[in-house]
Amino acid sequence: MRRVHRTLLERLSYLAIYECKACHAEDNLPRAHKLHFGKAARCPKCGTFRIVRLKEPDTIDPLYTGLLNMLERMAGGRLHHCRYCRIQFWDRRRLQAEVVAGEAAEEEETETAPDAETAAPSPDAPDA
Repeated sequence: MRRVHRTLLERLSYLAIYECKACHAEDNLPRAHKLHFGKAARCPKCGTFRIVRLKEPDTIDPLYTGLLNMLERMAGGRLHHCRYCRIQFWDRRRLQAEVVAGEAAEEEETETAPDAETAAPSPDAPDA
């Protein structure tokens, strides 16, 4: 992997862009503010989805500070804990497991819902 030069817009979104020497596939490192967008909560420091929700603040692990963390708390966010960075932070989004389960349930509802045409008899059809 080697670093690739970034354009001005890419500098606002990514810390770095890497390119594979063999296949020329690009991979990027998002900036910390990009981790606050998406469907599921992520650690603001490392970006992992493997976090747990806390009921009350922990006295041992530090609380992540910053403007975006304060805004998440004011927006009604819940307290989360990253098991790798050992930090606590606020986030308004659901956990990744909850998002996946919700999407699977929605897909299952759409697949099992009967069609309107097959469920109700046609008014034009003669009675038998």
